[in-house]
Amino acid sequence: MVTAALLWSAGILACFLLILARMSYEARIHAITHSEVMLERLPDAFVGSRIFFISDIHKRKLSKEFLQSIQVKADWVILGGDIMEKNVPLERVKENLKILAAIGPMYAVLGNHDLKADTEGLAKILREVGGTLLRNENVLLECRGEQICLTGIDQPIYKRDGYPRIPGMPLGYNGLCRIVAVHDPVWIRSVSEKPADLILAGHTHGGQIRLPFLGALRLNGFYRKYDCGWFKWVQPQAAVKLPQMLISRGFGNRRVTLRLCCPAEMHLIQLKKAKTAKS
Repeated sequence: MVTAALLWSAGILACFLLILARMSYEARIHAITHSEVMLERLPDAFVGSRIFFISDIHKRKLSKEFLQSIQVKADWVILGGDIMEKNVPLERVKENLKILAAIGPMYAVLGNHDLKADTEGLAKILREVGGTLLRNENVLLECRGEQICLTGIDQPIYKRDGYPRIPGMPLGYNGLCRIVAVHDPVWIRSVSEKPADLILAGHTHGGQIRLPFLGALRLNGFYRKYDCGWFKWVQPQAAVKLPQMLISRGFGNRRVTLRLCCPAEMHLIQLKKAKTAKS
């Protein structure tokens, strides 16, 4: 009886340690999720272009060696907010941003943790490494004489403040393919129609701890549905008829450096042109 009980206890302890090791591995992994997205309004010049998207770095350190070893190159790098958090040294933030800036031209939006940390310091570092902080503003991305519009949505300091109105398209560019970068996907509740061909968001961490069949344990309400991955809508009467959104699980972690069934990720997204009904 004693031996059986000891074996049972040892088995439980071994399982616990294995799960804990797996959770630690998922939280520390450097992994890139590759995706293709089909956009109806994408100009021909942009077909095959690639976006490197990373969100929710928090206090993690990026591995320069990893990104160099797989020779990641992209046409643009987009940061989806929570680039840092309180008590993260600005030197570490700068090293991360220098690594990302080497991949391609870099654009960023702020997340809620950035706003609680050193926003001015972060903005300064972004400028120093050649990045552009978009605070509810547009920028035109160009490729072989054609353009698409990248819009960065500003994160409200307090949720009760609500989101600012999305900036209008640049003069003379109505109907342009548009990408929106926003930290929190809950932004889509503030617009009656999704005003972008592609929306890139983070914030949720995918729940960070997920169980098979049950999903994320720490998400509720809106985020139970919009937790992570790809989402699509059909709005035939709108200017953008087939908007799509990617919600990243994020690269960093909240509170504890543990994940389960929800590994950390970065993204390399290749833009493709969807065939319209007329074609």
